[in-house]
Amino acid sequence: MSISEFYQSGVQKNNIAQFAAIANIACTGGQSNEEEKRLLNKFAYKLNISEKHFTEVLRNPSNYPINPPSSKEGRLQYLYDLFRMIFADNVIDEKEMKLIHKYAIGLGCSSEKAKKVITKSIKIFGGKIAFEDYQYLINKE
Repeated sequence: MSISEFYQSGVQKNNIAQFAAIANIACTGGQSNEEEKRLLNKFAYKLNISEKHFTEVLRNPSNYPINPPSSKEGRLQYLYDLFRMIFADNVIDEKEMKLIHKYAIGLGCSSEKAKKVITKSIKIFGGKIAFEDYQYLINKE
């Protein structure tokens, strides 16, 4: 382990963990196809994942198990961060929808709850909002 890896920032470690979780979900059912790799490249770029970490995670995503935060707020923060990345280009396509649904389930949502959160999030992310506002709107029944 190099000195720079030893002193990696907490943010970068979190980004790698989040990317690995996304890659794990994308690679369920075997190797990822070209479309999934393009999507993973997009997320890697947005999370500032190095080529080395990208290759390492894709080579063996099972080395990076999904470890969702224990708090509801922490899981919601992960979804919020993923939605911010997806909506950076103001578009969410079908592949991204499937991936975020799997991601929400991986974070502990039921399939029904995941659909509700995703539907609300898409409506919310038509504009740019702060996390506190997002959290309030998602939790509002």
